[in-house]
Amino acid sequence: MKTASATKKMTAPTKGAAPDPLVGSHMSIAGGTFNAILSAETVGCRCVQLFVKSSNQWRAKPLTEEEAAQFGAERKRTGIGPAVAHSSYLINVGSPDDALYEKSREALMIEYQRCVQLGIEYLVFHPGAHMGSGIDAAIGRIASAMDWVLAKIPNGKTFLLLETTAGAGSHVGSKFEELKSILDRLDGADRAAVCLDTCHIFAAGYDIRTEKAYHETMSRFDSILGHSRLMAIHCNDSKYDFGTHKDRHEHIGKGYIGAEGFGCLMRDPQLAGVPKILETPKDEDGKFDKMNLALLRKLAAG
Repeated sequence: MKTASATKKMTAPTKGAAPDPLVGSHMSIAGGTFNAILSAETVGCRCVQLFVKSSNQWRAKPLTEEEAAQFGAERKRTGIGPAVAHSSYLINVGSPDDALYEKSREALMIEYQRCVQLGIEYLVFHPGAHMGSGIDAAIGRIASAMDWVLAKIPNGKTFLLLETTAGAGSHVGSKFEELKSILDRLDGADRAAVCLDTCHIFAAGYDIRTEKAYHETMSRFDSILGHSRLMAIHCNDSKYDFGTHKDRHEHIGKGYIGAEGFGCLMRDPQLAGVPKILETPKDEDGKFDKMNLALLRKLAAG
């Protein structure tokens, strides 16, 4: 068992004119994964998140070499990146049910392989739910599944990112200590880290609404996990108040977190090199994404 943390370094902002922050949004892959890049370009993203298969189905057609090449070509043309994939919502590698656990583990491995094929840097997944077996049992199963996936694809450069959760029901990952326990059990800890979701941590009881609260929460993250293990952020305001354990996303500045909290996040120099991804409500023509991206950029500029 190894306890090494991820070693990827964050880049500090340069002095002088404020750089364009590393912000993006989750985009549809309808018609092909490369369409996520085209949509991201349309609304002005610098980075992007996408599913690499249907999020509500276990199976998917294999990726063709042509689709992977087109995805890479559009990324190169647009300069959009890093790319973050989000796993299927069906996956539960914390489950005590052996059949569901094995099915989930296999599905996570397939999604990881697709990320490697596409050259995607990060695969975010929900740690899972213990379904009555208890946190400790689930933590062991989650860590074992992650190591199994990473061992199956030993040369994969994609990072597996555990997403912070809101703490509803038996879901694992609402406490920073739970995520640390998973990462500390990994043999493949150098290829695993964390994705922080602002709505989720707020719902779980980590306040980020004010400058004081934000710095207290991020200092707590740093003391438990370390900033080097934070490799992606989901920027979502919350439809529900603090500590309610309800995962409902709202437009930036229009929920219970508010603009001040996101301003602190966007101006945090330790997070300058971390991709910040919107998972806020969508409309058909991308106006909502443009609105939220514009506000994040405004907050970053102070």
